[in-house]
Amino acid sequence: MKIFNTFTTVFLLGILMVSCKQEAIQGDYFGEEFEISRKVSKTSAPFDQISGKDSLQTQIVGEIKEVCQAKGCWMKVQLESNDEVFVRFKDYGFFVPKDAAGKKVVMKGAAFFEEMSVEDQKHYAEDEGASEDELAQITTPKKTLRFEAEGVLIASQP
Repeated sequence: MKIFNTFTTVFLLGILMVSCKQEAIQGDYFGEEFEISRKVSKTSAPFDQISGKDSLQTQIVGEIKEVCQAKGCWMKVQLESNDEVFVRFKDYGFFVPKDAAGKKVVMKGAAFFEEMSVEDQKHYAEDEGASEDELAQITTPKKTLRFEAEGVLIASQP
């Protein structure tokens, strides 16, 4: 009976370990390498915890929608909540591949809100290839979800 109890305990511990296993994401790191947290957010939930000019150190996962085609110095990431986060890289210290759109990404860094000036909006719109008419329509500052990434893991598979 003792052997049965030992076997049952080992079996249940094995199931528990497998069920708690983190999702393994294979890919390439840019910037700082990091261990993926079990609390990585797939929604805009971290932004709900920010007030005023605060920021929150966190990890976020999403799908890359756009990358700066000039250098790879910024990207737009869509979360499961359909919110879009504008991402820059800490201290302009690294860039991501310009062909990364459509891939899954895990980011570690600071989440915050920012009011983007008209000038900055136009700059980023130019990077995206906006026409003169599209640039002329940008006339007011815009509150955006922002993320300053210390490290980025871009998945090998979308």
